[in-house]
Amino acid sequence: MEVNKNITMWEEHLDKKYGKKGTKTRSEYEKGFETFKIGVLIAEARKKQNLTQQQLAEKIGTTKNYISRIENDASDIRLSTLIRIIKDGLGGNLKISFE
Repeated sequence: MEVNKNITMWEEHLDKKYGKKGTKTRSEYEKGFETFKIGVLIAEARKKQNLTQQQLAEKIGTTKNYISRIENDASDIRLSTLIRIIKDGLGGNLKISFE
């Protein structure tokens, strides 16, 4: 198999752009990326259930604007709110793991 020497591996890209794992800049990037992923997962689950942001907001007692901000990574989310969104809004369960 021929390897394209112009392709950069993802970890190499992150090392160049944000520094090696454990550096302040890289840690800040990784924290932001985790928040972004949560918003994307909520949006995907909501759409899979054919819910609008307004409908999800009403199910958990918040505003459409707040759901939009979470999904678009513009707002930090409290754990209690995340649990309400997943359990009450989407009918799921939250699983947390540490690495």
